[in-house]
Amino acid sequence: MSEEEVREDRTRRQLRTSRMEAFSDGVFTIAGTLLVIELAVPPRSTHLWDAVVEQWPSYLGYLVSFATIGAIWLAHSVITAYLDHASLWLMRVNLILMLTVAFLPFPTKLLAEYVRESESERVAATLYGVNLLLTSALLHLFWRYAVRHGLVRDDAAASDVQVLTRRLRPGLAAYVALIVLGLFVPVAAVVGYLAIAVYYLVPLGQARRQRRIHQAMAPHRDQGRK
Repeated sequence: MSEEEVREDRTRRQLRTSRMEAFSDGVFTIAGTLLVIELAVPPRSTHLWDAVVEQWPSYLGYLVSFATIGAIWLAHSVITAYLDHASLWLMRVNLILMLTVAFLPFPTKLLAEYVRESESERVAATLYGVNLLLTSALLHLFWRYAVRHGLVRDDAAASDVQVLTRRLRPGLAAYVALIVLGLFVPVAAVVGYLAIAVYYLVPLGQARRQRRIHQAMAPHRDQGRK
């Protein structure tokens, strides 16, 4: 088979990312919507305001989980924007990633129900943290696989690829540390998960622009020192 035929055969086997993105967006949307279903107060409460305030663990869980889903969706959108095409293995990794995203409402519910019970809240916080760790790890794997197997667009700047890779990595160590913290102070760990979500929600495009500005200004700073 000639080189041109090999190239044409490879092109035919390449998969568009549009269906993978559409499926993923649907999972993100449903997972975020399911979180709202868990928000409720006991029926026929005589003191409604007190009953609403008593549900603060549900609000905390909802805030952290929705922020996390939003952050993962944002990072996933940035990653897929860099993809030229997909592969079957990349789509399989994406399916496993969506599995962990769709599972998130369950540990969120456990966290809301057991956060005030000394022993059970540790189990709930640990399960919650493990779910977040797996989701973050799979997102990182999703991107690393795309980079290593040449699925990223040819016109993508190497500096942008490096910035995105570095930005995805810190959450892994932070999640491990917070899972350990959750064994002793579960609520503090949950607040830490929220902080990680906020970190990821900072626009990635802004980080890239700042890096480019920094690189552009470096020669002028060097000349000024001379």
